[in-house]
Amino acid sequence: MAEQIPPQVQNQLVRFQEMQEQLRAILIRKQQFDLETKDVERALNESKNLADDAVIYKSVGILLFKTEKGKIVAELNERKEELDLRMKTIERQEQRLKQQLEDLRRTIMEQVNLAGRGPLPGS
Repeated sequence: MAEQIPPQVQNQLVRFQEMQEQLRAILIRKQQFDLETKDVERALNESKNLADDAVIYKSVGILLFKTEKGKIVAELNERKEELDLRMKTIERQEQRLKQQLEDLRRTIMEQVNLAGRGPLPGS
């Protein structure tokens, strides 16, 4: 006959699954930040090759606006700093969530192992 999972363990399993979903969402955001950081870095590298008086256009929605190289470089550097900060924050969240998942996994395994043993002889 199949054993029933105690309600406490069922709740912990649900929490574990929710935390896994949170981790997936964090990893997706991290990947998005990484891609955007690479785009910004590429744009900064390209701008280094341009003359200071080069004609540069900035995309805003579907429009292009003529702007100065200095302004674009400043905006790109600011965006890169912001993305770096966000990346550090999301990496801390990722590490904290991974640790919580590991702790919860251990707790669930301990409870399942204890429940599987049943009552001790002589109890």
